[in-house]
Amino acid sequence: MSLVPRIIPCLDVANGRVVKGTNFKQLLDMGDPIELALKYETQGADEIVFLDIKASVDKQASALAMIKKVAMTLSIPFTVGGGIKQLSDVDKFFDAGADKVTLNTAAVENPQLINQIANKYGSQSLIIAIDVNHESNGDLAIYTHGGSKRVKKPYANWINEVVERGAGEILMTAMHKDGTGSGFDLELLKQADFPLPIIASGGANKPKDFLDAIIAGADAVLAAGIFHRDEFTVADVKNYLINNKIKMRI
Repeated sequence: MSLVPRIIPCLDVANGRVVKGTNFKQLLDMGDPIELALKYETQGADEIVFLDIKASVDKQASALAMIKKVAMTLSIPFTVGGGIKQLSDVDKFFDAGADKVTLNTAAVENPQLINQIANKYGSQSLIIAIDVNHESNGDLAIYTHGGSKRVKKPYANWINEVVERGAGEILMTAMHKDGTGSGFDLELLKQADFPLPIIASGGANKPKDFLDAIIAGADAVLAAGIFHRDEFTVADVKNYLINNKIKMRI
């Protein structure tokens, strides 16, 4: 749905540090969130996403001090998520300088919060993150609480509800691909024929993976590990895409 696909580095934050794991586990320290975000902005990132991946599990307070510092440092849009329980939490994020918020656990536990945010701030301010996993029986299951809790609600039903309640974008993370470097779940993206922009997440290993995701239908592509480990820069990915006839913001 976007005229120009976006490249979005994701910074999973735990206890004030950026971490990266495999299938949401075995987390390794990757550095300071402010320093990494500024580096990615310099490389040409279109947006940055900060996810406090421990907030829903450990019930930690949202890192508002970090968000305020990010807002003073970055000039590109950034999204924050983790630890949001109610509309007043969202108010604090926006007051601190965030451009968008993303919900996962809170949206499932309190779907009305989607309506409240969309009504107060507009759909463009809200991304619903959906962590989906291919189960051993072939089903697509959604998870909350940092990938630790399976939700009974069927995947397709939840997608439809999110759309109807006013979400602006869907951040689709294939848990079975996360941190594996095996490429994005292209079949999942091809099936995601939703009236909202889709951000693909989980499995990036090389620039071609971004191209494949965009061709499969992603409006934006999110990645973490390949950027954090300096395997490729955002500029490397964008140049590859441009060379393959994909329009990019420079």
